[in-house]
Amino acid sequence: MGLIRAAAAAAGTTLADQWLELYVADSLDNDTLMVRGRVQNNRASSNKHGSDNIITNGSGLLVADGQCAIIVDQGEVVEVCAEPGYYTYDQSSEPTIFKGDLADSVQAAFETMMKRFTYGGDTGKDQRIYYFNTKEILDNKFGTATPIPFRVVDASIGLDIDVSFRCAGVYSLHVCDPIVLYKNIAGNVASEYRVSDMTDQLRAEFIGALQPAIAKLSDLGIRPSQIPAHVSELCSYMNDALAPKWRAQRGIEIVNITINSATIPEADEELIKNAQKAKLNADPVMRAAQNAAATQDSMRAAASNQNGAAGAFVGMGMAQNAGGQMQGVYEQAAAQAAAAQPAAQAGSWTCSCGTVCTGNFCPSCGAKKPSAGFCPECGAEVSAGAKFCPNCGKQL
Repeated sequence: MGLIRAAAAAAGTTLADQWLELYVADSLDNDTLMVRGRVQNNRASSNKHGSDNIITNGSGLLVADGQCAIIVDQGEVVEVCAEPGYYTYDQSSEPTIFKGDLADSVQAAFETMMKRFTYGGDTGKDQRIYYFNTKEILDNKFGTATPIPFRVVDASIGLDIDVSFRCAGVYSLHVCDPIVLYKNIAGNVASEYRVSDMTDQLRAEFIGALQPAIAKLSDLGIRPSQIPAHVSELCSYMNDALAPKWRAQRGIEIVNITINSATIPEADEELIKNAQKAKLNADPVMRAAQNAAATQDSMRAAASNQNGAAGAFVGMGMAQNAGGQMQGVYEQAAAQAAAAQPAAQAGSWTCSCGTVCTGNFCPSCGAKKPSAGFCPECGAEVSAGAKFCPNCGKQL
């Protein structure tokens, strides 16, 4: 009785799998990475009992934009459809009487039925179609739960410190290698594999790669507040850091990163501002200009004296006296700076490469300072264009 049941099941499943089928995938949402292809059936279709794990020879495969399909036969990827369009599968080991010569097809179907008889009526095979979402997967949030070190370098003020940096934002990714994703992560799922299935792992690895990427930005002299304007460089650094794990082991890569906030502690920010102010105060001209501006503010405040016109005139007179003194300081500082400029450039010479030099050799090309000869009085070397000997003062 068991043999009769097996024979009937083998015949029934073989005949049910003779119908040609059209495999499709429903619209893939933003969270879906991979789904198993389904047979498109409507109410009027007679194909109601076909096997889920058999692809009939000659069946169709529909691939839409933003999708990639693979065919897995006996656990092995045998076909990849990466371009949108309609495909016909004609390499199946499962024959059909609706394709090719009828006699040959019937003979092949009978042989298939006999093989299924040995499996108790089951197919004894496993063929599947999987669809991958190749569109950009958006809105993957990230944030630094703990601050990461960021080196702030400003050569103009001699600043080189490490600050605590925090940032938050979103990134997008896409499937760049469906076969790698199937083999290493999402293989042989019952229905679908989603981004949410590995969100925690991705976020942890993303934050781990963020620190060396941020360090490379700081090496370029970029400040924390400037990072949102350099997301293209950040994406490149992140992909370089994550390539061994994400691209090689999971078949995905980062497309874009958006930084919504980038902050450092108020204490570190105040430290940077104080260093900038100290640099300004070290310049006598800038310091005098700040004092002059402060004097003008004092004069305006004195002019608005609430004690009447007499008090206002007295206040303005005092402010003018102070302002005159500060103006004198400002003019003196400016004069000193102007006098120091030629002094700093005294004795300089221009090399043939265009570099202005002060020593005996050019720091850019190494050329020696040109010489006009020697002093006839003391024999000292004299530079070109000199009118007096720098050693004894003799007129040349």
